[in-house]
Amino acid sequence: MQDQPIRSVVVVGGGIVGWSAAVALRRRVPGLAVTIVAAPPPPDALADRVPHTLPSTVGFHDDLGLREDDAVLRAGGTWRLGTLFEGWAEGRPPYVHAYGSYGQPFGTASFHHHWLRAARGEGAAAFDAHAPAAMLARAGRMPVPSLPLFADVQSALVLDVPRYRAMLAAFAQHIGVEVHDDIATSVSLRTEDGFVDHVSMRDGSMLRADLFVDASGPQATIRSTIDDGWEDWGRWLRCDRLLMAESPAEPLSSLDRVTALSAGWRWRTAAVGRVSHGLCYAGAFLSDAAAVEQMEGATGSAVPFRQGTRPMPWARNCVAIGDAATVIEPLDFTNLHLAHSAIDRIVAMLPGRACHPLEVADYNRQAQAEVTRVRDFVLCHYAVADRPEPFWQPPDDLPDSLARTLALFRERGRLPFFEEETFARDDWLAVLLGQGVRPRRIDPLIETTDPAESDRAMAAYRTAIAAAVQRCPSAQDHYHLHRQRLTQ
Repeated sequence: MQDQPIRSVVVVGGGIVGWSAAVALRRRVPGLAVTIVAAPPPPDALADRVPHTLPSTVGFHDDLGLREDDAVLRAGGTWRLGTLFEGWAEGRPPYVHAYGSYGQPFGTASFHHHWLRAARGEGAAAFDAHAPAAMLARAGRMPVPSLPLFADVQSALVLDVPRYRAMLAAFAQHIGVEVHDDIATSVSLRTEDGFVDHVSMRDGSMLRADLFVDASGPQATIRSTIDDGWEDWGRWLRCDRLLMAESPAEPLSSLDRVTALSAGWRWRTAAVGRVSHGLCYAGAFLSDAAAVEQMEGATGSAVPFRQGTRPMPWARNCVAIGDAATVIEPLDFTNLHLAHSAIDRIVAMLPGRACHPLEVADYNRQAQAEVTRVRDFVLCHYAVADRPEPFWQPPDDLPDSLARTLALFRERGRLPFFEEETFARDDWLAVLLGQGVRPRRIDPLIETTDPAESDRAMAAYRTAIAAAVQRCPSAQDHYHLHRQRLTQ
């Protein structure tokens, strides 16, 4: 009997992570009964609060059958193409990390090797000048899909979190998710195998299921009753406070700004009907009162958080997602992406009712491989930063995976391969080259192409990008065109 398929799931957590899980499981697993305990998320559930996403959210919506009109426009969202990083390397210009390719392959070596050779001389154009998405973002424009140059440009989103949550909740109920508007008060485990038997609710009822998905935030209401395993990242990632604010609306832009400060960093994003601000900082280097002074218009007090991950997000018949599984600062805005990726993995790897240890172990292996590289990517910004303040001084050691990545790149401009990478090679290059990291040697394959030929090819590509960008609408016009379509 225990080898039979899972037929019932209880999702605990009423933020956008919990509703996303409930919708995906109900929509994508035939015959599955899904119940959600829709308690509001706590303030420190970053994946439920931060409005920015990666481009993967668009694909997540597609898999659910959610139309762009409903998931973005009617829910108060808009699109973004990248982030401008300011002040991360003293004396260097800002750079853009955008969602798309950097450069165009030619000759026998990767594009960035052509650029690295040119950068050894004088007057080389910025690396991101060769990225169509970055140049669109710098110009505050959105791509015209019919232009071939923008074929691989990817759009991420800026959500209106309350409206987006309401949209997911309405969709979940439409497709048959049972909603329990209550709070879980206790969890009972079976004595024979330690599986979750039931969750007791404040109203006295009990919820039973074959599988429990914990989306309750960092306290991990369900998952923490099984064990308290936690890998702390505080020795590498020092930020432990988040303050958020909003200011009056400005014209929309496809570019965010992330500015390094003396004890952390700050984001600024023009969203629909408002400008979104966030200050992420280390309490050991900046007091909460001083942070509030820097963030005029802040709503509420600073939210403390502890960065790290559960080495085993899935244990027995309970799987943690979102901040119940991993807490990471919102640099590069990976929070909701990691939750969506976990949900996709649950659907793809859903075991039998017995939750066989081999299947659970494989889920955990893949999940940790992904989380580790996201941590490395975020930490890379700090590891290669160049600022004088105490907060910015590098830690005594780095995780082996990141140390190996940086050592290989600094030697020859190459990047190692890892399973479950969220960020592609060009994403890593945008940060490394944007913050001034240069390899000791150039790849010898570059010598098969004459430097003058490389320079001409790069100049021609920049010219083509500039011309194509001028044919694209502003982010504001792009948004209004889509809104007008809804009323026709």
